Order: sequence, then structure tokens, then C-alpha cells
Amino acid sequence: MSENTEQRSDPHRTMSQAMISEMLIKNFDKLTNFDQKTLMYGSLYLGANAGFTGLIANSMLRRVLNVGAARIVANLPMAVLPILVTPAVYNVLVSNRLVKGELDCLPCTLSQGALIGMFIGGLYPIVLALPLNLGLTARYESALLPEKSNLLRFSWTILQPVIKKMLPVLIFQAFIGSYLGYMQFQAYTNLVQITFSNSDDLNRM
Repeated sequence: MSENTEQRSDPHRTMSQAMISEMLIKNFDKLTNFDQKTLMYGSLYLGANAGFTGLIANSMLRRVLNVGAARIVANLPMAVLPILVTPAVYNVLVSNRLVKGELDCLPCTLSQGALIGMFIGGLYPIVLALPLNLGLTARYESALLPEKSNLLRFSWTILQPVIKKMLPVLIFQAFIGSYLGYMQFQAYTNLVQITFSNSDDLNRM
């Protein structure tokens, strides 16, 4: 008797993850327009910031290596790649998991959003700019490059001050990622309330 009472009081325990995901996705259209856009397009803001980060880092490294040629060719991938990669990673690890009910933890969502914002939306564009500008430096001989055996140390030497200067940007990206995670978790909470407040859906399951 007590087991039946417990199952009725918490029917979520009797459902598989696939069943819960199906119910949440089914009720996604019942969310407000704001919540839907937050879950679907919120990561684009993080991606746009990542694109600007790539452009700033690229500009810094070009000055360090005295690269003046191929400005448009160098700036294009530094803007486009972070804009594409950052939202894709965020959607896979946060947004999609929230909609499917696989990420039911606010601290986890905040921390994952912050980490993605800092490392994918911040550090990745900075590191990405390094091989591009090293290649341009070697092609146009704008600066003296070391031998291949010392290239890794040389790369870290010129990259370290750029990362220090970009530290406020990295922190800002972490904040944006965490805030976006908070907003999307609130939308997820509304989705859960809409889905599981419907007793008819629970009875059918």
C-alpha cells in the first residue's frame, strides 16, 4: 500500500528518461514566445560575443607579429568559426539537454554555461588566432620565427600576454554563459510545470 502511495505521489519515478523527454518536447510549443526563443536562440548571443573575441585576439596577435597583409582573409575565419562553434557546443551540452529533461540541476547548468562561455566562447577564439597568424607571419616574413623545435615555447610566449589582456573578456563570457544557463533553466522549469501539471498526460503514461 505504501509503495502504491509513493508512486502516485511522485509519478516521475515510474517514467523512463525517454518518456519524460518525449513529453517535454511535445509541450515545448506551449511555452511563451520568450521562453522558446531563449532556449532556441539564446546561445547565439554567446556566439556573437565569441566572434568579437576572435576579432580582438586576431588584431592583437597581428600587431605582435607585425602582420599587415591579408586582413580580410584573416578576420573572416576568426569571426565566423567562433560564431558557429560556440552556439553548437552550448546547444549540445546545455540547451538540448534541458529541453529533453537530461539536465535537471541549476548549479550544473550555471557551471556548464560558465565553462562553455569562458573556454569555448573566450579562450578558443584566442588560441584559434595563433596558428593563423603564425602562418601569415611565415608567408609574408613579417617577423622572425624560431625553429620548429622552439615554436611551441615561442607560441606560448606571445600568447600569454594576449590572454592576460583578454582576461576581462574571458570573465565576461563566463558570466554571459552562466546567465544564459540561468535564463534557460527558468524556461525549462516552466516547461516542466506545463508538462507535469497536466494530470491527463500522467494518467496516459
